[in-house]
Amino acid sequence: MKDCNKIVQPDIAVICDKDKINDKGCIGTPDFIVEITSKYNKAHDYITKLNLYNANKVREYWIVNPENKTIITYVLELENDNFSAPVAYTFNDKVKSSIFEALEIDFNELIL
Repeated sequence: MKDCNKIVQPDIAVICDKDKINDKGCIGTPDFIVEITSKYNKAHDYITKLNLYNANKVREYWIVNPENKTIITYVLELENDNFSAPVAYTFNDKVKSSIFEALEIDFNELIL
């Protein structure tokens, strides 16, 4: 990411460019990030990380909230270089990635 003072560790990150990976982890912006909220610090995922990932052009960001069984997805829009309006799902839904055609998660089948 651009600013070394803004380093975070996502719960799940997909990095498509192997040149961004070294022995210390990912140097740069992952393509796809999934955060699983903590009941003690939800604002970090919903506000702080959302703004950081948007500013650093993460292509897709999912926030999974096991407590209320929801998933919110954001996709980077190429036209305006910002996240699209969020799309909300529940654990009863199958959620399909916008950037990876073959990725679809049936949250009803997961145990979180």
